[in-house]
Amino acid sequence: MVIGMQTSIYRQFWKYTVPTIVAMLVSGLYQVVDGIFIGRYVGADGLAGINIAWPVIGTILAIGMMIGVGTGALISIHQGQKDSIGAKQVLATGLLMLLVSVPMVSGLLAFFSDDFLRWQGAQGRVFELGLQYINVLIGSCIFSLGSIAAPFLLRNDHSPKLATYLMVLGAILNIVFDYVFIVCLGWELTGAAIATGGAQMIVTILGVGYFFSQQATLNLCVSDFKIKLFLVLKIINTGLASFFMYAYGAIMVAIHNGLLALYGDQMIIGAYAILGYIVTVYYLIAEGTANGMQPLVSFNHGACHQPNVRKLLKVATISAVLIGFLFVCLLNLFPKEFVSIFNNTDEELIKNAILGIRLHLFALALDGFLVVAAAYYQAINKSGKAMFVIVGNILIQLPFLYLMPKLMGVKGIWIAYPMSNVALSIMVVFMLIKDVRRYQIEKPQQVLA
Repeated sequence: MVIGMQTSIYRQFWKYTVPTIVAMLVSGLYQVVDGIFIGRYVGADGLAGINIAWPVIGTILAIGMMIGVGTGALISIHQGQKDSIGAKQVLATGLLMLLVSVPMVSGLLAFFSDDFLRWQGAQGRVFELGLQYINVLIGSCIFSLGSIAAPFLLRNDHSPKLATYLMVLGAILNIVFDYVFIVCLGWELTGAAIATGGAQMIVTILGVGYFFSQQATLNLCVSDFKIKLFLVLKIINTGLASFFMYAYGAIMVAIHNGLLALYGDQMIIGAYAILGYIVTVYYLIAEGTANGMQPLVSFNHGACHQPNVRKLLKVATISAVLIGFLFVCLLNLFPKEFVSIFNNTDEELIKNAILGIRLHLFALALDGFLVVAAAYYQAINKSGKAMFVIVGNILIQLPFLYLMPKLMGVKGIWIAYPMSNVALSIMVVFMLIKDVRRYQIEKPQQVLA
């Protein structure tokens, strides 16, 4: 990974980023394919049901992301410092953290799932469908956690292509399982949850099993699994921004669901779900760009190659923003075509989803910028600033979500999100410019301090 030529850092970036984006897009099929099958075979109530279950799903994924990103970033930093023993200790501790978190997550789901769905305004058929999904998730959360963390660990073990292949396999299996359980057996959201859980199980088993093989750079054996409390704290600290990134999404979906039920109805929650599936495609590209950048930034930061760090930040930011701009243009040119992928018969559902595209997504490219900025700060072990980017989005968005619906009803709910994105992005731009200039003239600090 050491860079010997001026232009080779860009080749390294694309070498990591392209397979990572592909892996993220493929992994997104877990969600998007569920949405297509649910929208076409269960309808608007099914879409609303999966959307009220999503905050629970997102929180589980946030825990897996925190452990995966935190562990991966620290592994790369140790490898940049030529400390392979320390890197192996980080990996073993991260895997044990995944295992220990399972009973806590399952217990919380079992006790509070009903109340959480009702808080979002779920009633009747929508409540029943949302509960179907969560009931399966209680038993399969270990695989949800493992499937989100394993690709990060593989990429930081210098196996980005293997991570991609593994996620492709999981996505293909998810499509097959969706067809069997939703279309053939008619199991509705229970079938969707079983399909996703089954695919995630295979990804988790194969991904973790890799580290016990001779192909792994950080080859593990049972005796390596001794939890290091100081590493637990470092992993949490480094990955906390990723947790809040996913938790932020879960919180915002829950708040939007509640507001849409209050100012509109549960059919509009179904329209909001369609927007979520569409936006997932761009988010995965942005996250793939950021996650492809992360191992290289961590390594070069650990090795004190600051010019390479700046180049990586620049190319990742430009890529994420440009792709976001093009994506928004396509959505506004062909809104009905995008919405009809999920449902082409319910005209009211389609009309509300198109309105959401026009009002809710016009600043989507700025989300890509914020994702890259947060990943950059995580990669250089500045978790406090990464947290500012993520938590700032919540804190800025809440006043807009409080005021705009009172002024404009459902339309106000739609536009609160892009308005808050613009406000936060302005602040983050100035913070990044200031920090990059300072790091350019300062000697890097002890990166694991």
